[in-house]
Amino acid sequence: MFKNVFDEINKKTNVDKNTIFDIADSIKNADLTDEKVLRKLIRDISKVANKPVSKELEDSIVKKIKKDGVPSNISDLF
Repeated sequence: MFKNVFDEINKKTNVDKNTIFDIADSIKNADLTDEKVLRKLIRDISKVANKPVSKELEDSIVKKIKKDGVPSNISDLF
Protein backbone atom coordinates (compact mmCIF):
# COMPACT_ATOMS: atom_id res chain seq x y z
CA MET A 1 0.00 0.00 0.00
CA PHE A 2 2.70 2.53 0.98
CA LYS A 3 4.69 1.61 -2.11
CA ASN A 4 1.79 2.80 -4.25
CA VAL A 5 1.61 6.09 -2.34
CA PHE A 6 5.31 6.72 -2.80
CA ASP A 7 5.10 5.75 -6.47
CA GLU A 8 2.32 8.31 -6.96
CA ILE A 9 4.28 11.00 -5.14
CA ASN A 10 7.32 10.20 -7.26
CA LYS A 11 5.29 10.39 -10.49
CA LYS A 12 3.78 13.76 -9.58
CA THR A 13 6.79 15.41 -7.97
CA ASN A 14 9.82 13.39 -9.03
CA VAL A 15 10.76 13.08 -5.33
CA ASP A 16 11.81 9.60 -4.24
CA LYS A 17 10.74 7.99 -0.97
CA ASN A 18 14.21 8.23 0.59
CA THR A 19 14.11 12.01 0.18
CA ILE A 20 10.66 12.10 1.76
CA PHE A 21 11.91 10.06 4.71
CA ASP A 22 14.97 12.33 5.04
CA ILE A 23 12.72 15.40 5.18
CA ALA A 24 10.39 13.72 7.67
CA ASP A 25 13.36 12.86 9.90
CA SER A 26 14.70 16.40 9.72
CA ILE A 27 11.30 17.78 10.71
CA LYS A 28 10.88 15.26 13.51
CA ASN A 29 14.22 16.23 15.03
CA ALA A 30 14.07 19.96 14.29
CA ASP A 31 13.67 22.74 16.83
CA LEU A 32 10.82 24.52 15.09
CA THR A 33 11.02 27.39 17.57
CA ASP A 34 14.40 28.33 16.07
CA GLU A 35 13.88 30.71 13.13
CA LYS A 36 17.13 29.65 11.42
CA VAL A 37 16.04 26.01 11.54
CA LEU A 38 12.61 26.89 10.15
CA ARG A 39 14.09 28.90 7.28
CA LYS A 40 16.53 26.12 6.38
CA LEU A 41 13.72 23.57 6.44
CA ILE A 42 11.54 25.76 4.20
CA ARG A 43 14.41 26.20 1.73
CA ASP A 44 15.24 22.48 1.75
CA ILE A 45 11.64 21.49 1.05
CA SER A 46 11.40 24.18 -1.63
CA LYS A 47 14.46 22.75 -3.40
CA VAL A 48 13.22 19.17 -3.21
CA ALA A 49 9.79 20.18 -4.50
CA ASN A 50 11.36 22.40 -7.15
CA LYS A 51 9.02 25.18 -6.05
CA PRO A 52 10.73 28.49 -5.39
CA VAL A 53 9.65 30.33 -2.24
CA SER A 54 9.96 34.10 -2.26
CA LYS A 55 11.49 35.92 0.70
CA GLU A 56 8.05 37.33 1.49
CA LEU A 57 6.41 33.90 1.50
CA GLU A 58 9.23 32.46 3.60
CA ASP A 59 8.81 35.33 6.09
CA SER A 60 5.06 34.71 6.19
CA ILE A 61 5.48 30.95 6.77
CA VAL A 62 8.03 31.50 9.54
CA LYS A 63 5.83 34.11 11.22
CA LYS A 64 2.76 31.86 11.10
CA ILE A 65 4.61 28.79 12.43
CA LYS A 66 6.20 30.79 15.23
CA LYS A 67 2.81 32.26 16.17
CA ASP A 68 0.50 29.24 15.71
CA GLY A 69 2.81 26.22 15.54
CA VAL A 70 2.96 23.76 12.67
CA PRO A 71 -0.51 23.27 11.17
CA SER A 72 -1.82 19.76 10.60
CA ASN A 73 -2.68 20.83 7.05
CA ILE A 74 0.28 22.47 5.31
CA SER A 75 -2.00 24.31 2.88
CA ASP A 76 -3.13 26.38 5.88
CA LEU A 77 0.22 28.16 5.67
CA PHE A 78 -0.63 29.79 2.35
